[in-house]
Amino acid sequence: MEETTVLNFIRNPDPKLLNTGKEYSELMMKYNCAMLEIKTKLDVLNSQLSLENDRNPFESISCRIKTPKSIVEKLQRKGYPLTVDSIEQNLNDVAGIRVICSFRDDIYTLSKRLCSQDDIRVIEIKDYIKSPKPNGYRSLHLILEVPIFLLDEKKYMRVEVQFRTIAMDFWASLEHKVKYKKDILNSDEISFELKKCAEEISRIDTKMQDIHRKINYIE
Repeated sequence: MEETTVLNFIRNPDPKLLNTGKEYSELMMKYNCAMLEIKTKLDVLNSQLSLENDRNPFESISCRIKTPKSIVEKLQRKGYPLTVDSIEQNLNDVAGIRVICSFRDDIYTLSKRLCSQDDIRVIEIKDYIKSPKPNGYRSLHLILEVPIFLLDEKKYMRVEVQFRTIAMDFWASLEHKVKYKKDILNSDEISFELKKCAEEISRIDTKMQDIHRKINYIE
């Protein structure tokens, strides 16, 4: 497919262009299948661990495929070609899963169990819990490859999985709303306050984890 055609399709994914954008649609289908494979694995782990520990290790799970607009913007921002092949070769987060856990221990237990499965390829791990971003953001990011079985082939596709506690997700959601609001006065001051809030929330996360460990030890 011509580069300009791909760009037009991604910018304006009108149903009338589905034939023209067949390669793009097929790629998104593959990402969706891979995302569902990972979600199923996480749901199974959640069920098994809940039986072992008498509680669910995660509170919620959500999935998303990047919008065409977001895909174009990221390719352009990073200077990559606006082609279907370029999407698959250069972007790791087209398919994304976010897992919200109660405690930090649950994050590391779930991620370790998931990464140890023999059909999972671990491409990259970014631990922003142990090493937060400068703005205070905390989360565990995994880039994984999982096989999907198509009509005539087995193909590995990449999925980004983010693990956060409830507190981390609360902060990230509010920070995102502030960050993308235009014409913010005193932005430096607000960034400083947000980082302080992230540190406070992290301390609360640590305290709740300690309390949970003590309760389990007593029981």
